[in-house]
Amino acid sequence: MTVDLAGVGIGPFNLSLAALADPVPGLKALFFERRPEFRWHPGLLIDGTTLQVPFLADLVSLVDPTHPLSFLSYLRDRDRLFPFYFAERFHIPRTEYDDYCRWASERLPACRFDHDVSTARWTGTAFELDVPGGPVQARNLVLGVGTEPVVPEPLRGLAIHSADYLAHRHELVAANDVTVVGAGQSGAEVVLDLLRRRTHGTLRWIARTPAFAPMEYSKLGLEQFTPDYVRFFHGLDQGVRDRLVPSQWQLYKGISADTIEAIHDELYQRTVGGGWPDVVLAPGVEVLAARPGIELDLRHTQQGTAATVRTDAVVCATGYTERDLGPLLKDLPVERDAAGRIVVDADYRVRMDPAVTGSVFVQNAERHTHGVGAPDLGLAAWRAATILNAVCGREVYRLPKRTAFTTFGLGEVG
Repeated sequence: MTVDLAGVGIGPFNLSLAALADPVPGLKALFFERRPEFRWHPGLLIDGTTLQVPFLADLVSLVDPTHPLSFLSYLRDRDRLFPFYFAERFHIPRTEYDDYCRWASERLPACRFDHDVSTARWTGTAFELDVPGGPVQARNLVLGVGTEPVVPEPLRGLAIHSADYLAHRHELVAANDVTVVGAGQSGAEVVLDLLRRRTHGTLRWIARTPAFAPMEYSKLGLEQFTPDYVRFFHGLDQGVRDRLVPSQWQLYKGISADTIEAIHDELYQRTVGGGWPDVVLAPGVEVLAARPGIELDLRHTQQGTAATVRTDAVVCATGYTERDLGPLLKDLPVERDAAGRIVVDADYRVRMDPAVTGSVFVQNAERHTHGVGAPDLGLAAWRAATILNAVCGREVYRLPKRTAFTTFGLGEVG
């Protein structure tokens, strides 16, 4: 079988690409996922948590709001448009987003679940993928295999990652002493859920960051998640890009103001009648070592002081990293930068030897070249449409020339 486009991985980003590719006349596409069905961060679908982007950041709407797989079409199919209208929600529950994506995946014949792809080869005319049922030839390939949880080395084998929180929640609620590590949104949501469910014992929240800081959510600040900013960022020297990403941590590592407020409300309620809750909030603290038991060696990053604490369980809300594409790319002549990372062009195409006439594209593996918007759901449809336009060699989807009021760079100033 030969197709124009094959996708490896079916998370929200390749699902967006599959949805936008579905109505394109003459385009043959297939997408493969090793899991049996679509699931989006199942371990963090905590009651009351919402997306951090508006519902318009669905699979298709910011490129084609008339698409039959838009979020509003999903609501209509479920006969839920009027309840949604009266709910007046701009940010939808995570459980609802998960259900929406699964609904869309079930309506896309190009999506093949229970299909694991481990390698890709260039045959001289196409990429060849070994999948159940026989090899597939693809003129173009898009890798959207997502990210994987990061557990700091001292805590490996001793901690639960927040990605698996719900599977272990009953143990954490029952434990006498629980420590949560990490001051991002996931850490805050785990802390809030445990505050609401635990009736005894100590809850400790520690993080290396100097404060439990709010995420940047001002309207002009959010323009750093626009295509305009992505184009600007991609045009910078790699050294500048590498320095810039860590400095933008509050764009993607902070906590929503609503979650911070809810945590404070829970803590305040526990002071009614006098006394303080048995909760420790300690920013500026890093874990140096850990031993079975569980015993943690801690250091305050500003004071330089040290302490050892014992706890019954640790939850690491320490983020995710891009999955290694090495196994999929090992047989391809891919160009890499000085740090060994793949070089990705503005249209999300991996740069490789010109002898390979097909193209490999990546989704959410290009933060080093495209910036902090790489994992942002709000850019999913735009990136997918950019890739489709490149694959088809024409403007299948019209994309706006300008998307931000801010001018990034000096090109248009004066």
